[in-house]
Amino acid sequence: MVEQFQLYNLIKINNMNLPAVVAALVQAQNNLDASAYVDCFDETALVHDEGENHKGKAEIRGWIKQANAKYQTRMEPLHFTQTGDAAILEAKISGTFEGSPAVLKYHLEISGGLIQSLKVTG
Repeated sequence: MVEQFQLYNLIKINNMNLPAVVAALVQAQNNLDASAYVDCFDETALVHDEGENHKGKAEIRGWIKQANAKYQTRMEPLHFTQTGDAAILEAKISGTFEGSPAVLKYHLEISGGLIQSLKVTG
């Protein structure tokens, strides 16, 4: 059974009110918990990162497991905006990658309390 996050349930992180699914994504990333990370996504979600697309939970799980093992990335939310289903989370990320720390933007489409798409940009 897929857990769906309440769309209007806001959680405060760094003095920002984040939708529950976004807060859960940040927590999962900071815990390097690939299963909890994938639970934030719809079955047919699409992730675009480092020039590659990952479609569906199985591909997203493989991508995040590999990224966690390689980069050990932690996220610190800096700014969040949302208009309708579209949202942008700006976060300082740190880990074992060249150029750490860096500020990235996470462009999200959220519907039904789950992430439908995520595009990571610099």
